[in-house]
Amino acid sequence: MRLIPSLLAAGIASAALALPAAADPSTDTASSLVEQRSEMISEIAMSLWDWAEVGYQENRSSQLLQDQLAAEGFTIDAGVADIPTAFIAEYGSGEPVIAILAEMDALPGINQSASPVREPIENKHAGQACGHNLFGAGSVSAAVAIRHWLEDNDAAGTIRLYGTPAEEGGSGKVYMVRAGLFDDVDIALHWHPSDRNSAAASTTLANRSAKFRFSGQSAHAAGAPERGRSALDGVEAMNMMANMMHEHIPQDARMHYVITSGGEAPNVVPDFAEVFYYVRHPDPSGVEQIWARLENAARGAAMGTGADVDWEVIHGNNPLLVNETLAKMMDSKLREFGGITYTAEEQQFAENIASTFDNPRNELGSEEEIQPYDVSLGYGSTDVGDVSFAAPTVGLRTATWVPGTSAHSWQAVAASGMSIGEKGTELAAKTLTAAAIELYQNPEMVEAAREEFEEKRGENYEYKSLLGDREPPLDYRK
Repeated sequence: MRLIPSLLAAGIASAALALPAAADPSTDTASSLVEQRSEMISEIAMSLWDWAEVGYQENRSSQLLQDQLAAEGFTIDAGVADIPTAFIAEYGSGEPVIAILAEMDALPGINQSASPVREPIENKHAGQACGHNLFGAGSVSAAVAIRHWLEDNDAAGTIRLYGTPAEEGGSGKVYMVRAGLFDDVDIALHWHPSDRNSAAASTTLANRSAKFRFSGQSAHAAGAPERGRSALDGVEAMNMMANMMHEHIPQDARMHYVITSGGEAPNVVPDFAEVFYYVRHPDPSGVEQIWARLENAARGAAMGTGADVDWEVIHGNNPLLVNETLAKMMDSKLREFGGITYTAEEQQFAENIASTFDNPRNELGSEEEIQPYDVSLGYGSTDVGDVSFAAPTVGLRTATWVPGTSAHSWQAVAASGMSIGEKGTELAAKTLTAAAIELYQNPEMVEAAREEFEEKRGENYEYKSLLGDREPPLDYRK
């Protein structure tokens, strides 16, 4: 087990989650079951933080989660959906079948120590900037806690932990949905690290991504420029047209890109260049309409610069289908636990982090609060969206990061590697455990959630993946 610096370890030992008087006995039960396994949360979270393995390369991370679950009596089905790092762990029998999602992948191109000042780690090329090390740890802790509740109460029902790789641009869950692995699931539970505590019913944007690859003709840029056809010119022409498109797409849409290859030397006309695009919209049909225009921009850029172009769709996610029956239940469970209290050392860490923000959206102290319940549109995207069209799905967010922290930032990496992150993870595990206990004991709620799910999907619904029939892009991060 990783040793946490003494300054932060003291925070774990001396401060607990802020727990109001429990209105429901399941709250105390969930707290006890999770707290007994607090060391598991720390070991898993810090190992995944150290390794920071990117999408479809989470070999050690996936194995650690599997080993922890196997040791607790779960049966393991590894390498599902033709993804080596994807797995399903199951305990119990009968209905309802409750699934918990567990992410684990890191983000490339960003890293940071567990320090409140900018301090990259030399020769480390990825970091847990979205807190998926905490996601995986909290979900495993909850699954194990629920497994012991089922046994202790001789209760019918099945708990499954889905090890879901490559959420960051790889759509690992989409391939698992496409393979039918959620077809018999009654309820799917998930959570995510955040800078706030909330179980509000927030949907997401649908999205699709692709790598556009231009091919040209190399030549000496000074000695024979007329013989060259620059692939980079094709990329830049496409980007110019896409940037003009921004004025003429719906307000809730998003489109962004990064040039992943643009040549090696200024005096060589590049014969290959690549640009990686994302398109997002609240509705899948909106994504497809904008996407058709983006493809035309790529074709026009190639024609205008004398290059050739092709593209590979990398991932695509449907929006999250909100289930208010479940969301209101999850909100009530979260409120029974309350928020998080910092130690003096953690407060100093948080103040140092907060001093690096220009315009924080949340103030320090909000980690102790639960945000109001509402129904809203979130501007991120997640492959949980596809799961939500396969089974009634609900989630929550907890304050694993200092209030004001943005996901995909060095500040998120820092908090994800210390006790503040672990406290938020423990809160999530407790809430997920209490929610599952409620569902096992309340078949009427499970049925009501299914009825809402069927109504919102619509009559004659047919699942359609936004990434088509492609195989998992196991090398997309290489």
